Formats: sequence, structure tokens, C-alpha cells
Amino acid sequence: MINQAWIIEIFSHLENGNPQGFFEHVSDDVVWEVTGTHPLAGIYTSKQDFITGTISKLNEVLESPLSLKLLSCITDGRSASVELVANSITKKGAEFHNRYCWVCEFESNKIVRVRAYLDSALVANTLA
Repeated sequence: MINQAWIIEIFSHLENGNPQGFFEHVSDDVVWEVTGTHPLAGIYTSKQDFITGTISKLNEVLESPLSLKLLSCITDGRSASVELVANSITKKGAEFHNRYCWVCEFESNKIVRVRAYLDSALVANTLA
């Protein structure tokens, strides 16, 4: 059973420059739905598809790799809702301050499904 301390620990890797440490806790065949009407929106059916289709594309336009800070976490032992924030600068000098809510479902201590909510307009403008 997952708990809040464990969630905080695994998500800390996204802020501390160790995304691999986070993704060790994500199933290879995760189903990751990125909501919205921006170029990264869609349903990704593997960890690698999600990384390639979202994080890698954002990193192409950001000055430094995407860093996500955990702001809050609510868990019931089987799933967790986490609030994250990114504070970055694009290669064009624009601010990229996005907030995320990821609703994560777990099986055998691995994230198997995520629904991600974010600022669609900001992502679209950043990638334009």
C-alpha cells in the first residue's frame, strides 16, 4: 500500500534532477493521458512514449531540463493526486510557469495510469 511519505519521496526525483529515479516507479506500459487541446495532449501507452512525446519535446524549448516541484499530495493507498509546478525559462527567454495535477493509479508499487491536467494555452504558446 502506498502512503504520502513514499509519494513525496518518489516525486522528489523530478525536482532534484533525477527523473530516472521517478520513472523507476512508473510501469513500462503505463497509460498516461495528457488532457487539453495543446500539441502534447493525448493518450500515451508506454513510459517511453510519454517521455518522448512530452518531456523531451518540452526540453527542446526550455533552457534547462524540465523540473517539477511537488506542492501537495493526497492519497487513499491505491491512488494519489499530486499537484506539481514547473518554473522554467524558454530558450526564447519567456517564463514557463505551469501547474499540473496528476491523478496516479498504482499497482504493485508502480504507477500504471495517470491523468494529467495542465495549462493548455501555456504549453501551446511555449511550443509555437
